[in-house]
Formats: sequence, structure tokens, C-alpha cells
Amino acid sequence: MADTLTRMFRESVDKFPEQPALMAKIGDAYTSVTYRNMAQRVDSLGRGLIALGIQRKDHVSLLSESRPEWAISDMALVHIGAVNVALFPNVPANQVEYILSDSGSRTVIVSDRAQLKKAIGIRDHLKYLRIIAMEPPPDGTADILTLDEVMKLGESSPGTDSEFEERWKAAKPEDWASIIYTSGTTGDPKGVILSHSNFVFNVETGKKILRFRPGEILLSFVPLNHVMGRLVDHYLPLSSGSTVAYVESLLRLKQNLQEIRPHYMLLVPRVLEMFHEGLLANMAKESRRTQAVFRWALSAGEECCRLIESRQTIPLFKSFQWFLADRIVFRKIRNKLGLERLKFFFSGGAPLPRSTAEFFGAIRLRVMEGYGLTETAPLVTVNPSNLLKFGTVGLPVNGVHVKIAGDGEILVQGPNVMQGYYNRPEDTAEAIDDEGWFHTGDIGEFDREGYLRITDRKKNLIVLSNGKKVAPQPLENRLTESPFITHATVIGDQRNTITVLLFPSFKHLRDLAKEKKMDIGMNSKEALVSHPDIERLMRQEIDRLLPDLADFEKIRKFSIVGDELSVENGTLTPTLKIKRRAVLERYKDVVEAMYR
Repeated sequence: MADTLTRMFRESVDKFPEQPALMAKIGDAYTSVTYRNMAQRVDSLGRGLIALGIQRKDHVSLLSESRPEWAISDMALVHIGAVNVALFPNVPANQVEYILSDSGSRTVIVSDRAQLKKAIGIRDHLKYLRIIAMEPPPDGTADILTLDEVMKLGESSPGTDSEFEERWKAAKPEDWASIIYTSGTTGDPKGVILSHSNFVFNVETGKKILRFRPGEILLSFVPLNHVMGRLVDHYLPLSSGSTVAYVESLLRLKQNLQEIRPHYMLLVPRVLEMFHEGLLANMAKESRRTQAVFRWALSAGEECCRLIESRQTIPLFKSFQWFLADRIVFRKIRNKLGLERLKFFFSGGAPLPRSTAEFFGAIRLRVMEGYGLTETAPLVTVNPSNLLKFGTVGLPVNGVHVKIAGDGEILVQGPNVMQGYYNRPEDTAEAIDDEGWFHTGDIGEFDREGYLRITDRKKNLIVLSNGKKVAPQPLENRLTESPFITHATVIGDQRNTITVLLFPSFKHLRDLAKEKKMDIGMNSKEALVSHPDIERLMRQEIDRLLPDLADFEKIRKFSIVGDELSVENGTLTPTLKIKRRAVLERYKDVVEAMYR
């Protein structure tokens, strides 16, 4: 068994040289790159990076969407002993600059012109930054190398050949492979250090659960910068001789599904919810007879799924009904969507609604839900494909120990646990105790069969339904810099967008209303907060105080509450800190109205 990512990849190249490794849409059709050809490009790029002076343990940032060049760049970096600092392409420039500076990256590989423009702007502040572009830069752009130029440099530098081979063969399991930055409650992202052994352990564990096979295709949608995407859409299929095909974009997802007809796919819960909602919406447009047949078929499938989940035998008649429902209804749906070959969806990054999991189970599309974190590279628990239990995140994977602390926090111990937070020894010591248990910050419980259920979050870090994480406190702190906002509660956990409850300074609002001669009854708080001019003011304050957020962090809706938080009504602690759960419970109708 390979003990490093480099040896893992080399074994696949030796076993499956002519199998397609990567596929991407070029023009109107998908084209493929074989394992042999991918290895040649990895070698050329690795040698070129050596020729540029990249040393072992150097940190090189990768700012790109998922594409073949991402996979080739990552493999080239681990082969030469460098550390991949992967960044999401939708992160704003100020956050990219922070990560580049914090990680000590002196080289960044970017994808398209949007990312190139971002990097060039950052180079105005980080003068030492070397930029390598996957695509040709605009005419007149100075001091930019292209990926092709670096590859050609490697091919024309004979002295780099032996050093490249020496480096990848010298790789050790404990060597760092990547630093992945994850949002923290302090607001500044923290760099999670993951080694070759962290990833290889999860690859070998994942093979026993997901069972990818040579020649089968995984359609890659989750960003490879995300730790779950890195494992399931990158290292795992490339260690199995499988093929990774890249989705063009969310808008092209349905088209790409029909073109590729994949065997496997990793999706965040929100996308599965969108599939679910879309199928039901389309069915609502059909004739009454078609809708009735669909309802019968879905009912038959859901009933059988419940029996399977409760470990009961399906009666012969009900089994026949489900078989008939599949032949008449569900098979046509799968074929139309391009999912007739799909063996399963894998879901992670956020909780999957039970109703969505049951729906897909009923139409014979299995969803294997798992649980993990960036700090665990990421696998902790997975629902076995033959023993799914809806509403849970499954059983601990082999070799990983999970226990529940006295306060309900989920603790994890095993070879998957990170090496620590980069340059943050105090945060590392707080997260990993003396016995090696990683404190996840999640609250959970085991059921009688050992399945883990996530019940709450110990910290307030928000996980959107698409898996993106948002730290609310920094946003709240900045919002309360406004003289018109006394308190703010940012909301979005398991939702698809960020919203906020604003608790205004009524004194300042009244003063402003008088100054502007607004036609408002000054004694009515509700009249004050519902006035259109006050609503416009609050939107202006949000935009002014939060101008540089990533798209998923942006506040889409807000509600001005005509009430005040206080110790007396139970929404503030004696030290005047917001009691988040109490606020959400007290104003739950207001919150739900923002998501309608």
C-alpha cells in the first residue's frame, strides 16, 4: 500500500496508463487526458517549478476553479515536496492577500483572467509575488509566466529530471501536502496543515466504502479547494484508476450530467435540495393523471425505504410495487437526468434534510451522507450504502475513534487528524488535547446502533446548505459600528443565504427622523423600523460596513426588529452578550419570514 500521495499516483499510472484520468469540456465536447499523459504533464510542470527555484517545503498557492490544470498543479507540487495552499476562486482579493501573506506563499498559480487580475492587484502590495497563469494573459501584461511556459522550461532543463525523481521518491508520510484555510470565529481564516498520511489514510479508508472502479466516471462539482472535494473528487478516484470529469458551472450542471452520465458524484446538500425541488416543480406542471401515478410511485418507494431503514424485510407485494414504480416512473426520470449509471451520490459539508434523502432513496438514487471537517482530512463518519439511516451522518470509519464529551461535543482521534494550524500553536493546543483528541466544536449523540447524529453547534460558526462556512461574529461586530445598530444577529446555519436581525438604536433613529422630518409616529417603534427611509438607511449601512465579503457571505435580506434585547427578557447575559439561541427562538417568526 502506498504511504504517500506521490507513490499512490505513480501506482495508478503504472496500473492504468491508458485509462482516462481527467476530462474537461473543450468547445462542444469533453476531451480526456490519460493517466500516462497526466503523469507526463505533472513531471514537466514539477521540473519547471524546480527550475524556477521552488524548494522542498515551499508554500505555493493555487487560486483556481476545479479543472485539469488544478489536478496537474497539485500533483506537481506534492511531487517536488512543495505545499499546496489552495484558495477558493470566489474569495475576494483582500482575503486572498491575507492568506498569501499568512501562509508565506511567494508563488501563486491562477486560472483565468479574473483570478489573474486579482493576483496582479495583490502583487502591488506583495512585491515578491510570482504569478503563473493557466491561461494566456492579456497582451501587455508584464511579468506573468504561463503554465505551458513553466512546463517547457522543465522539459528544456535536463538537470531537473534527476532532482524531480529524487524529490518524489524521498517524500515521507509525515510531510505536509497542503494547507487549507478555514473560517474561524475570530474572523481571520486559519490554515489547517494536512500531511500525506492524513490524505492517504482517508483514501485507503474511502476505497473500502465508496469502491470506485477503473474506467468509471466521477463528475466533479465540489471545489477541489474544499477538503471533501480534494478527497472524493481528486485523490480517491485517481488512486483507483477512475476518471474525473469536471462540471463547467452550476448553470451547466444538468447539461454536463447528460453528457457524462456519471457513476458517482459528490454534492453539497443544497444542490441535492435543488434537484429535489426542481423535480417536484416539474411534476406539478404535468397532467393530473401523471401526477397521481408519480405520487403512487413515490409513496411505494418511500414505504420500502422506511422498512429498509428500520431493518425490516420488505413484503413481496410491496417490493413488486417498488419494482413496478421504478420501471414505469423512476427509470425514466433517471435517464432524463443522465443518472441511469449513477451508483450513488455522496453528500457532505452540511446536514442533508431528511425529506431530501428519503426522496432520492425512493427513486432509487442512493445518497451516502458523511461527516467530517477540514481538520480531519475530512472523513469521520459515513452512512454505509447498504445500511443507510436517514437523519444521521453514519458510523465512524475504520481506524477513527469518535466519542462524545461531557458537554456533548464530538471528539475525534485517528490518523486523519490534522498536523495543526499553521503558525497558531495556541489554537492548535486548544483544538487537540494532550491525548490527541480533536475537539470538533459540534454537538452530537450516538443512537443505539452507533450512528452519529449532529444535534447542534458548540460554536456559532454558520454552515450554509451549500457547505460554505461563515463566521458571524466579525460581521456582527462590524455592523454594530453603525450608530444606528445596537445589536446584530447573523443567521444562515443550514440555510442557503445569509440574513441578519438588526436591533436598532431607537434614540439615533428618532434623532435622524426628526432631522430629516420623516412622517413617523415617534412613540411607535414598529412604525419607526418599518418606514421605507429607515429600511433604505439600514441597507446603506450594511453595504458601507461590509463591502468586501465573499459572495456567499453577503447579507441578502435583513429585518429590523422593533424591540430591544435585554437581560430582563432573557436575550442578553448579565455581561450584556447576546444569547443567540434565545434570540432565534424569540424571533423565529421574523427569521422564517426572511426565508420565504
